Amino acid sequence: MAGEPGHTCKRGERCASDYQARISGPLLDRIDLRVDVPAVSAMDMIGRTSSEPSKDIAARVLKAQQIQQTRFLELEADCRLNAHASASLTEVIAVQDLGAEQLLRDAAENMKFSARAYHRILKVARTIADLDGVETIGRIHLAEAIAYRTAGERLAIAA
Repeated sequence: MAGEPGHTCKRGERCASDYQARISGPLLDRIDLRVDVPAVSAMDMIGRTSSEPSKDIAARVLKAQQIQQTRFLELEADCRLNAHASASLTEVIAVQDLGAEQLLRDAAENMKFSARAYHRILKVARTIADLDGVETIGRIHLAEAIAYRTAGERLAIAA
């Protein structure tokens, strides 16, 4: 990919922006998490640092899924996970604190979120809050969800 060490292209930055532009807006709108994953260098492999064990991560994910399943059972909903919730159900389960509400309002206005993007951001924020084990979506959860959502746009602009 452009910008990676050792990558050369006669077209330079234009190469990366053209590549990103090949993905249609409606398709890109359906992708919830957009994360830049740079190439791993030999030095990255040599200088390994400790990280959270996979079993601990899996336990947190399982706990978040159990929280979601319990929530949807109590609501007598047809789904069991946030990702499968309808737009109207997402509005019910994605209770936000005042700071998160204001952030979402400002971001939606400034970044011109589609209705689909708005609800997908709420679902991701709800899941992040579930991973933290909290009932109300906070500003930090929403900011993280928006950051995941807008990573693709930042990459295209950077290219």
